[in-house]
Amino acid sequence: MDAGRRQAPAARIGWGVLNALQLVFTIGWTAGCILLALAVKLLGGGTRLPLRMASRLWAPGLLSGAGATLQVEGLERVDFSQPHVFVANHQSIIDVCALFRALPVPLRFVLKQELAHVPFIGAYARAMGMVFVERRHVHESSRRLDDAASLLRGGANLCAFPEGTRGRDGRVGAFKGGAFQVAIEAGVAVVPILIEGSGAVLRPSGFRVRPGTIRVRTGDPIPAGLQPHERQELARRAHAAVVALADG
Repeated sequence: MDAGRRQAPAARIGWGVLNALQLVFTIGWTAGCILLALAVKLLGGGTRLPLRMASRLWAPGLLSGAGATLQVEGLERVDFSQPHVFVANHQSIIDVCALFRALPVPLRFVLKQELAHVPFIGAYARAMGMVFVERRHVHESSRRLDDAASLLRGGANLCAFPEGTRGRDGRVGAFKGGAFQVAIEAGVAVVPILIEGSGAVLRPSGFRVRPGTIRVRTGDPIPAGLQPHERQELARRAHAAVVALADG
């Protein structure tokens, strides 16, 4: 028993040291990939290649650094030659890595306005055409959602976490309607996605990392043949589809 008690603090110290090294790696790898992506965009003038670098360079590096194994199911259900709004539950910040890596198309994310002011990340997100939403200012938020609809009409793919925050109890929270309004206005289908295991790999708060498996399960696209005032109905249907993926 005494040996076991001595091992527990040693294990905590070991994990603490490893997580500190992983944090340093995460910051350095992200900054380096962002600088490279911005340089490629500056030289080439487009966003497609830099966005694909996120899926083929940045995301795999961070997933490997976390000791995470990615399992992807259901991609055959989606026609990736068409633009979509992908909506997923949200357990961890590593969900962004998982989606970049799992989906075989360049992605633009709907992000909170606060991220626009984060060093490196904000500059990268603006350069790549990510959509920032200011929830406290309805008029500005509406204008940016209109811009997002224009991106979709131009063939872009948009990804959102419509719960609006990271879940902490494993349940899928209610979906907010903004991303669904964009899908309706652009006339594109909504693809429900379930992410499992990411909260165990990287907790919703702090930087506690543990090796594990992250599963990304894609559901059947939901046609957005509704009117803008029916966005909550589309949100309800997408939420039910994500929950059904968890039960399936």
